[in-house]
Amino acid sequence: MQIYDQVTLLDEILGAHRAALGCDYEPYRHHCYRVLNFTLAQCENTADTVSKVAIATAFHDLGIWTARTFDYLPPSRRLARDYLDSIARSAWQAEIDIMIAQHHRMRPIRDGGAEPARPGEPPLAELFRRGDWIDVSLRWLTFDVPRDFIAEVCDRFPDEGFHTRLVQMTLKRMATHPFSPLPMMRL
Repeated sequence: MQIYDQVTLLDEILGAHRAALGCDYEPYRHHCYRVLNFTLAQCENTADTVSKVAIATAFHDLGIWTARTFDYLPPSRRLARDYLDSIARSAWQAEIDIMIAQHHRMRPIRDGGAEPARPGEPPLAELFRRGDWIDVSLRWLTFDVPRDFIAEVCDRFPDEGFHTRLVQMTLKRMATHPFSPLPMMRL
């Protein structure tokens, strides 16, 4: 399995939001690279697939920092749609929107907004959901991605406090919104 150490498109998008990310830039970048690699490990890596995953990965949690909210899916989705419009890739909007909107879904995604790359393969949105869950679960969930591959990706892109930051944000949200502590979660 190939490990993607540098994806120019991902780095360009994140670089454009570096000021908003502030001290969380590098931890978020590493999270993005882990999710990207865990997602791409599950499918055929065409140029379009790598680009779609890079775009979805860059924007999937970005609303936390750009909109300064833990209810970040709507602003993250808007950022991605605006970006896709700006690069004349509106045809990808439905698929990438589902990838972002459903990445914290508990159950598998059956319809990801586009045909799978290969017959019988889950939609890219489902593979993306799994890739994010591998990282957010601290590698407890693997979805059949080999543990040695996961460990190598994590060695190249260490946590750098990303998960600690998520816990801090969750606790803050729980204190201010006790009846809606995790607005991004989906069944």
